[in-house]
Amino acid sequence: MNKKYIYLTVISTFITFCVVALGAYTRLSNAGLGCPDWPGCYGFLTVPNTADELKAAANAFPGSTVEPFKAWIEMIHRYFASSLGLLVIGLLYFALRKRVEEVPKKLTVALFVLILLQGKLGMLTVTMNLQPFIVMGHLLGGFTILALLSMHCFYIFTPEKRFLVSPPKIPTRLSEISLIVLVLQIALGGWVAANYAAPHCVGLPICENIHLFSVESLFHLPIGELNYEYGVLPFETRLSIHMVHRVWAVVTVLTLGIWAWYVLTNSKEKLLKNTASLLIAGLVLQLFLGALIVHLQFPILITLFHNLMAACLLIVSLFLWFLLAYKSTEEAV
Repeated sequence: MNKKYIYLTVISTFITFCVVALGAYTRLSNAGLGCPDWPGCYGFLTVPNTADELKAAANAFPGSTVEPFKAWIEMIHRYFASSLGLLVIGLLYFALRKRVEEVPKKLTVALFVLILLQGKLGMLTVTMNLQPFIVMGHLLGGFTILALLSMHCFYIFTPEKRFLVSPPKIPTRLSEISLIVLVLQIALGGWVAANYAAPHCVGLPICENIHLFSVESLFHLPIGELNYEYGVLPFETRLSIHMVHRVWAVVTVLTLGIWAWYVLTNSKEKLLKNTASLLIAGLVLQLFLGALIVHLQFPILITLFHNLMAACLLIVSLFLWFLLAYKSTEEAV
């Protein structure tokens, strides 16, 4: 295989993980509108800092005040995202020139299309002033790009035939259900973040004001506002959103835990057993982090780690599914 393609794939995956981390930090530090325009910042390619630049920014955006710290967070996120776009174009070049047989071409084409859509969502996130549906879509787009690039790595680095010995009889539907449950939990986490709902549910294991929980309030949608920064939904709706996220977290841990345990106890292959063990350890750590965040009143760094652990769980779960799906394909042949 072309070594340049391997390096490009690995770097792209690493940059994507950085973009996901920077996006999470941007949300957590309330820097989503650090730059009120797109793709620049107050009309500049960098954050304005000279007297003339600040004057020009004030004239162009009279309702905004330059906050250098937030603006730089947002711009660094954009720089990394733009770099990722260029890297994916490089991957598409390799795919279309048919220089890579190990990775399905449609996977790279889908990745390129998604990068274009993600760029559009990034623009709308700013121009629509952090509309929660757009913010959550942007978050899911980032996770999906990470998943697709991880799949590229799986195809490149998973040694053929090595793990295709006495495959465990794992129900295919269990693997698929587990992935769906995890994706829904990530989406719920994104919905919590997009609506600034985390601090509205304190106390463990349930919210202190649980009597305010209402299924009906969940249908109170954040629409029709000029600006959505810091959230616009009423307290009880945000509490309910957060509580649903917690309940589904339990469902996620149980579902993925059962799946991983089934693989662990029914497989004799080291690669599968190690992956399943890693998934179980990740689930326990993620559950602990969630509880710690609430106990410590939502510190940014631990919350950021919680976000990144969700990305890691997605990658590990996807790899476990990939191994099992690959086995099933080989068996059928």
